[in-house]
Amino acid sequence: MTTFDKREDAFEKQFAHDEELKFKATARRNKMLGLWAAEKLGLSGAEAEKYAKSLVLSDFEEQGEHDVLRKIRKDFDAKGVAQSDHQISRTMNEMMAIAVAQIKEGK
Repeated sequence: MTTFDKREDAFEKQFAHDEELKFKATARRNKMLGLWAAEKLGLSGAEAEKYAKSLVLSDFEEQGEHDVLRKIRKDFDAKGVAQSDHQISRTMNEMMAIAVAQIKEGK
C-alpha cells in the first residue's frame, strides 16, 4: 500500500467515524428536543417518550432539520403553544451542543 493509499484510507475512516457521530448526536438532540416539546405540549411519562420517539423518526422524512422544526411547529400550533420558530431553532442548537458534549464524554 502506498503512502497515498494509506492517507486515503485514513481519510475515509475518519469521514465514516465523523458521520456516525453526527448521526448519533442528531438522534440524541431530537430525543431531547422531543422531550422538551412534549413538556410544552403538556405531555409526560410514556406519552412524552412516545412523542420524543416520533420526533426522532420524523427527521428521516427529508434532508436537514426542517422536517423536525415543521413537526414541532405544527404540533405547537395545534395545541396553542406560544413558541416562535426562532425559539425552537435556538433550542435545537442548544440541544445539539449538549448531545455532542455527551457523546464526546462517552455518555
